[in-house]
Amino acid sequence: MSQPLQKILMVEDEPDIRTVANLSLHAIGGFTVELCGSGQEALTKGPLFQPDLILLDVMMPGMDGPTTFKELKKIPSMAAIPICFMTAKVQPQEVAQYKAMGALDVVPKPFDPMTLPQLIRDIWAGRNG
Repeated sequence: MSQPLQKILMVEDEPDIRTVANLSLHAIGGFTVELCGSGQEALTKGPLFQPDLILLDVMMPGMDGPTTFKELKKIPSMAAIPICFMTAKVQPQEVAQYKAMGALDVVPKPFDPMTLPQLIRDIWAGRNG
């Protein structure tokens, strides 16, 4: 049996989305959540927080999601941590591209705050399948 999902690093440049996701994941889901407003912040906070899972926005100013993904994978303590992209761009070819990069899954935006924790748990439960 795999370890339970407890700690989530959320990387999202939009403050409103960060707030809603944090409320959803923490208040409804009971997760410990660390918020980052940029890819650069994720590279700093991630190794200190040591999350079980990373939720990573695709389109961010400066360092975008795919670039952040690659940079996180270069950090030895972060290399094995599963990453889910969060994006409104969920065309099949785009989802396939993110998964080909090594993403665990893709969470579509906008998401329903009431069902987001269960969606994340389902993704987590299926990661070894």
